[in-house]
Amino acid sequence: MVHTESCEQGEKIDIMLNEKVVSLLNNQVNKEFYSAYLYLDFANYFDDLGLDGYCNYFNIQAKEEMDHAIKFIDYLQDNDEKVVLEAIDKPVINSTEIKEVLNQQLEHEQYVTSLIHAIYKEAYEAHDYRTMHFLDWFVEEQLEEEHNASDMITKYELFGHDAKGLYELDAKYGARTYTAPAASEE
Repeated sequence: MVHTESCEQGEKIDIMLNEKVVSLLNNQVNKEFYSAYLYLDFANYFDDLGLDGYCNYFNIQAKEEMDHAIKFIDYLQDNDEKVVLEAIDKPVINSTEIKEVLNQQLEHEQYVTSLIHAIYKEAYEAHDYRTMHFLDWFVEEQLEEEHNASDMITKYELFGHDAKGLYELDAKYGARTYTAPAASEE
């Protein structure tokens, strides 16, 4: 969609999102919803093990991923672009070992980071500064997501093989609370 804005000299310039950028943004909506599905599946996995804290952690993680999908949808809508919702793939947990599930979380976050970077690269090449600015938040968010996933693995490696240590880790993750995005973040 074309937006018309005035520049300093008073002339009108057309601002529109690049077609490839729009396609990647729409794809990211799907990937964010997939992330929510995957983390809900992780929550179910930990619930089956009786690890309510880990279950809580991943339920909150799923809510955050849905928030991310909505941010992409809002951005597309704010730019008068068509939102295309596709089928969401069925999530697959690749292991029955806690550490491997935590490793899968880290690998998934690294994959999501690569997707964000691909959109950013395309926006950069298209001189789409508006989208680059929008994506800055996601670049920072992915740094945090990867750090948290890596930290969970490290803590599990250090303390998770001991019943008391696993109990305390589970309690730590059970204390996590969900905070809905502030109006300024939406």
